[in-house]
Amino acid sequence: MTHIANRMAAVKASASMLASQAAKKLAATGVDVIDLGQGEPDFATPAHITDAAFAAASANRMLYTAPLGTPELRKAICGKFKRENGLDFDIDEIAVANGAKQIIFNALVATVEQGDELIFPAPYFVSYPEMAKLFGGVPITPEGSVETAFRLMPDVLEAAITAKTRWLFLNMPGNPSGTLYTRAQLEELGAVLDRHPHVMILSDEVYEHIVFDEREFVSFGAACPQLRDRTLIVNGVSKAYAMTGWRVGYAAGPRDLIKAMGTVQSQSCTSVSAPAQHAAQAALEGPQDNVPRFRAAYENRRNLVVDEISKIDGLTLDAPEGAFYAYIGCGALIGAETPSGEKLDDDTAVANYLLNEGHVAAVPGSAYGLSPYVRISTATSEAELTEAVARIGRAVARLKR
Repeated sequence: MTHIANRMAAVKASASMLASQAAKKLAATGVDVIDLGQGEPDFATPAHITDAAFAAASANRMLYTAPLGTPELRKAICGKFKRENGLDFDIDEIAVANGAKQIIFNALVATVEQGDELIFPAPYFVSYPEMAKLFGGVPITPEGSVETAFRLMPDVLEAAITAKTRWLFLNMPGNPSGTLYTRAQLEELGAVLDRHPHVMILSDEVYEHIVFDEREFVSFGAACPQLRDRTLIVNGVSKAYAMTGWRVGYAAGPRDLIKAMGTVQSQSCTSVSAPAQHAAQAALEGPQDNVPRFRAAYENRRNLVVDEISKIDGLTLDAPEGAFYAYIGCGALIGAETPSGEKLDDDTAVANYLLNEGHVAAVPGSAYGLSPYVRISTATSEAELTEAVARIGRAVARLKR
């Protein structure tokens, strides 16, 4: 019998991937399922990006690159941070990996000791606490509220920090909530962190360019420059440039941390695919006209979903400030009875009901550390979203409450 390490018992598979797999399994039986479980742009990668990868692969031998990325791509990333965020980084403060998730994974491998505490404000991205558990970390998950738009408040952060705290994770705009922070709000959090020099900050800014209602995106690094020597800014090309499958993420941070992350990378996957790095460089240095076009489409879709969900008795949704998700409150459905006589005991049961009865795949809020909610992705066409929300409405109407 295969021996599986004991630490795996505490780690769960990605809930969004599981929701997508359940949708595919149901669809394989002939059911017409709309899969809104996984967040992935439905746009094609812009042509100049794919052309750059093809040209590089045709003209060069595609060999291993340096673990932290090609010098050319790392310079392009430095240029991006200077141009878009007003931040100055040198090439040795930049890391490239196979997606933002591997950036985070490498950082945790390099820093987390058994028993270290990591603060993940809930609702959080599903993978954060599971990664921490792999390395003996202890997730601390203070809950946000609708009243604060799910933001981490300074007093809540202060109460969560202990002598064992290793990291604070911020995600803005957030997955699943779409929550954004203003410069002043980040400065307030920074003032708390000033008092706790042992706490490192990971700012996941991968949805940076998907911000709505003319709001301003402010990087944590720009808002709190005094914390630069313990801040890791994580980003990637997946969301802004519709490049999820290219798997290129990047980060800027302290040289010693970046060096350690490079060591981890060198002993795991070696490096990111060379053609993908050429593509990422083209994305960052090439025409940027698709970025606002994608953002505008996501905002229109956000508006559509907010409007339609507001018509469904039993569901609630405040307009997300960014990203491409809807974190829908379903508290009024807990305890309801399905047409087959089953009771919806929690948001997992609600998500299962929406899939089996409404044929729409969603992810339960429990996966993000805050219930009762379900998350749907809005990164699909307006026609499909309209049909999906209509199906949700019909399914909810069939419940006995």
